[in-house]
Amino acid sequence: MKKLLSQSKLMGLGALMLACMPTAAHAAEINSGDTAWMLMSSALVLLMTPGLAFFYAGMVRGKNVVSTLAQNMIAVAVIGLVWVIVGFSLAFVGDVNNLIGDTSAMMLAGVGQEASGTMTIPYNLFMVYQMMFAIITPALMTGAFAERVNFKAWILIAVLWSLAVYSPVAHWVWGGGWLADKGAQDFAGGFVVHMTAGFSALVAAIMFGKRSSMVSKPYDTGMVVLGTALLWFGWFGFNAGSAVAANGLAAHAFVTTFIASAVAMLAWMLVDNCKDGKPTIMGGCIGIVAGLVAITPAAGFVTTGSAMIIGLLAGVLCNLVARFIKGKVGIDDTLDVFACHGIGGTIGVLSVGVFGSAAVGGADGILNGASALLNAQMFGVLAVAIYSMVATFVIIKVVGIFVPVRVTDAEESEGLDSSQHGEKISHCCD
Repeated sequence: MKKLLSQSKLMGLGALMLACMPTAAHAAEINSGDTAWMLMSSALVLLMTPGLAFFYAGMVRGKNVVSTLAQNMIAVAVIGLVWVIVGFSLAFVGDVNNLIGDTSAMMLAGVGQEASGTMTIPYNLFMVYQMMFAIITPALMTGAFAERVNFKAWILIAVLWSLAVYSPVAHWVWGGGWLADKGAQDFAGGFVVHMTAGFSALVAAIMFGKRSSMVSKPYDTGMVVLGTALLWFGWFGFNAGSAVAANGLAAHAFVTTFIASAVAMLAWMLVDNCKDGKPTIMGGCIGIVAGLVAITPAAGFVTTGSAMIIGLLAGVLCNLVARFIKGKVGIDDTLDVFACHGIGGTIGVLSVGVFGSAAVGGADGILNGASALLNAQMFGVLAVAIYSMVATFVIIKVVGIFVPVRVTDAEESEGLDSSQHGEKISHCCD
């Protein structure tokens, strides 16, 4: 703990998380400004899950809109409760072999209204803020196997994945685990959120297999734009809130977040125009998300100029990877989750090692004369990607023993709205 806390100036959010552990002897006083900002940030991040639901639902066929909304919204209740019961404790409380936390804070034992460590917000507010991250992360994966997953199987997969993938990786990076010891940095979730979800989504898409038809007309572009707007709005709580204080670092993360997402939108649309002859608003929306993903781990560690480069890389590379995965490889990642989150998250965490600036709030990257950070980031990429993929494979196999993970051909043809939920969107069209 002493070694980890000594890295606080370099680790951004990660060190602040370490400081919240209940073993601290003296807690800082609660700051009303910081508390107000973190309450707002928690609400903003919660809004992202409904935003994601609209974003995904607008891109599927009309007969699968309800099911797509349900797969995302159910995570709020199910994963929220899992986090309260044991997920938070496994991620942030105690340590078992530098791999995972312990169960001493099950049912939020000892997680109260007082500040903890050097934090200036209530301990239970920190828990709630982190809950919102835990909720949206498995929901991100649903876009990879949209239109063909058994809803009951998805609930089981989400619960097991949250406990076996999300909580351990959160502990590795933010809770005092072995990746933090190696110097890996993640300001707001490149490793913990986007890489875990993105690489897991790739495995899930392969295991679920292709839909009967991969060519389909999106249900409602307007719904996609609405979902994007909610995600973009909420993401400022995601990134700027990760300063865990109402301060200059939060403001800087807010600025870099906007810059990267704006550049990525334009870059994605430019690639679409070059490849397809026309720029589309749906492509622009996907580009925004790719840029937001890529800047997430770097938002509090890089300059505004570097944020522009990160956004450009995300808009171009994520677009090209999405085309390659479906067009050349033939993997039916329905809504390009791996390209946006797996590749976007990887671009972001490696960018920390390249563009990181101690003058901003992190450690210096290779362009600022230091190579250690990039080495740690590359090692973290391999570790998180491999672990997430292997664990997801095992989880889906285990769930498949008890519940069919994929709907039948007849249910897929009928549409998941009707076959899984007995509901339909008005004026539904295929």
